[in-house]
Amino acid sequence: MNSKQLQLQSFERLLTIMDELREKCPWDRKQTFESLRHLTIEETYELGDAILNHDLNEIKKELGDLLLHIVFYAKIGSESDSFDMADVCNEICDKLIHRHPHIYSDTVVTDEEEVKQNWEKLKLKEGKKSVLEGVPKSLPALVKASRIQDKVKGVGFDWEEPHQVWDKVQEELNELQVEVAAGNQEKIEAEFGDVLFSMINYARFLNVNPEDALERTNKKFIKRFQYLESKASELGKPLMDMTLAEMDVFWNEAKKL
Repeated sequence: MNSKQLQLQSFERLLTIMDELREKCPWDRKQTFESLRHLTIEETYELGDAILNHDLNEIKKELGDLLLHIVFYAKIGSESDSFDMADVCNEICDKLIHRHPHIYSDTVVTDEEEVKQNWEKLKLKEGKKSVLEGVPKSLPALVKASRIQDKVKGVGFDWEEPHQVWDKVQEELNELQVEVAAGNQEKIEAEFGDVLFSMINYARFLNVNPEDALERTNKKFIKRFQYLESKASELGKPLMDMTLAEMDVFWNEAKKL
């Protein structure tokens, strides 16, 4: 049995188990699209953590959890004759073929950027009124900003050089400082948002994923702060009773580690 046959066999096994759980398990019988939604989002974040940690075994497990959710949604859809797993697979297959004319037709592309531009043009031809329709409203703001910028880039709305984007960052920072000095809280928030948006744009020109970069910094901070907490515990001294200078000694130790 070759690799593809083994994969198909294991997928069939999962579909069979899903049928059995939906029929026999009280918890699985009770689930709906709505009740699974927040769990799916949680599983996606867990996969994201595993990817950032470069934990291949954990990535494998989290992919399994996500795949279960996809199969679960398809099973629920089949119960109202709306769609089943075959419909889900065929839908994405048809989309991939249609969106890759440079593979399945006679379109010629020279690089990755042309592929992305063709992708957005095809979506508009499919009836979408805006290239931004594909950005989910419920995305976290930082991720949403990144996707918005990536989408408009696909139709040519973009800066030409990285230094132009950096100049924009400087401009937005200056505007923020003006509003901070004026003390207008509403305008401060608006300008702060502009600074973040421009920094996310600059990250794109640096080939940096801003979400990943910020999460790595979060993890780094947590690790250093927990080192500080452990050292304070060893001294039997609560952090609140330590001076900033004392904390700084252990913080710098954590940075060296």
